[in-house]
Parts: sequence; structure tokens; C-alpha cells
Amino acid sequence: MPADTPRVSAIIPHYGDPALAQQVVADLHDQTSGHLLEVIVVDDCSPTEFPDQSEVVVVRRQDNGGFGAAVNSGAAVARGELLMVLNSDVRLSHDLVARLVEQATPLMPAVVGPRTTTPAGAEEPTGRRFPTTHHWVIERLVALQKFSEQGWYQRATGRVRPRDPHPRKVDWLQGSLLLLPANAFRAVDGFDERFYLYSEEVDLQRRLSDVGVSAWLLPTVSVEHEGGSSTDFDRSNEWLVRSRITYADKWGGLRSLRHAMRAVAVVNFATRSVQRVAGRPTAPRVAWRREMRAASTPPWPSPPDVEET
Repeated sequence: MPADTPRVSAIIPHYGDPALAQQVVADLHDQTSGHLLEVIVVDDCSPTEFPDQSEVVVVRRQDNGGFGAAVNSGAAVARGELLMVLNSDVRLSHDLVARLVEQATPLMPAVVGPRTTTPAGAEEPTGRRFPTTHHWVIERLVALQKFSEQGWYQRATGRVRPRDPHPRKVDWLQGSLLLLPANAFRAVDGFDERFYLYSEEVDLQRRLSDVGVSAWLLPTVSVEHEGGSSTDFDRSNEWLVRSRITYADKWGGLRSLRHAMRAVAVVNFATRSVQRVAGRPTAPRVAWRREMRAASTPPWPSPPDVEET
């Protein structure tokens, strides 16, 4: 490997306020790691462009393709042995890259990721089991959401919490920050660009697991993830539902998922009706219609430049 070849290529998709991605770039430039680091920002046809910046490779897409497409564009020009994929709304400690690479090296080839926390210090469910219809039902039943911090609820929705300081093997990791070998990423053709947003990292890690590249959560390394910075809640939920349906369409279980979504809508209608009688501000019929429509949501279509086979 030439002496000037970076060990790590950090890829940051940008859409929206460039101040977020600029802060991540600043955090990366402040790293105390001895590893050569390449910083790539992919401007995903943002209405506010990411400005040209010294020591940053800026890739400008001509159309907005979503998170996975943006990362693929960055990976196409990356020179590093390892790819570090970051959301634009994470904050990094000055030694994160060094600690991440040090702990990841003996696990390779693998997808590794740190614990993620909110700005308030709450832990996000970084490690997960591959999605099932059962997970969806538990997550979407209104009557159970008050138990979301309970251990049984976490397990029932496929969330995996660290048990000790040692790396923990999981099915997949939340994609706010991922480190993985560039050659493994390219061997499975990167992200499936049908997933505009959400489930793209699940699909990628499932394909990687099929070729022997496991996912590992590193409990002693952490990043702060602001979350929800690029889109509003309603649209985000719409994309979440569509991506989950696309995942089930690709990997199996779509029919059972649609049946479960309709059953959940009925149960939630009854729950909300009781809540309304009790004086809580809720609109059972509006929510029921929205959830029933969601059950009929079609999968994401393939991008027009991808030939159907």
C-alpha cells in the first residue's frame, strides 16, 4: 500500500443545513488518530450546497437519491482500506477514530459501530436483530409504547444492549456511524439504492452476513447522535414504513407484515377510542385510516437507471 494511501475514508452524506456536515468534518480533522484519514462529503443535490473546503473531497450528485445512493457515490472515489459511514448529525470525540480502528482490527472482516447516545445522554438502540413481523407489531401497538424502556420490550423489538465492555455480535447496527472494509462493501455492490431512507443499512448488513462479514457493537466507544435533522416526522414515518415493506418484499414476509399492519390498525383504533373517552387528545378514525393506508404501501421502486432482471 503506498505511504500516502489513507487507512480510513470517512463518507458523510449531506442534505440540508451544511453546518451539520461541517461540524462532523471539523471533528474528523481534530482526530488524534495516527491513521491517515480521507474525508469525503457527498452533496446529495442539497438545496443548500456544501461549500468547497480544503482537505475535503466533495462529491456533487446531480439528483437526490437518498442516504444509500449518496454513500455509494462517496465509496466510488474512496481510497481507504476501511470505509467509515457517518450521518451528518453525529458528534465525535477527538480519539474516536483511533479507538474505533483499534478495537475493530481483530474483528475484521466485519461491520463495527459504537454505542450511540442522544444529546441528553439517553442510549439509542444501536445493536439489533434482523427485522421480523413480530418486532413491527410490538413497536406499533399504541398500548405497549409506554413500556418502550423496559427490558422485555427492548428484546421483543429486536434491540440488543451490551452486557459487558466486550464487543457484542449483533445482526445489524444502526447506521449513524459504521466502519467496514471497503472491499467487502464493494463485493456486495454497496447499498441497495431502492431504499431511499431507512432499512438500507439493515439490507446491506444482511447481505454482508451472507458472505461471512458479521456486525459487532463496541460498547466502550460512543458517539452523540442528534437525529431527525433532515426531514419532518410525517415524511420520515412514511419513508420508514415504505422501507420496511421494501425489506420484507426483498427478504420475505411481506404478506404476513401487511396482515399484521392491518391487525395493529384495528387494535390501535380500539385503544385510541378508549383513550378518547378518557379525555386524552387523540383522533382514532384519522389514525386508523392512516395506518390502513400504510398497510397497502408499495415497495420502493428500483431506480430508473437499474435494469430489471
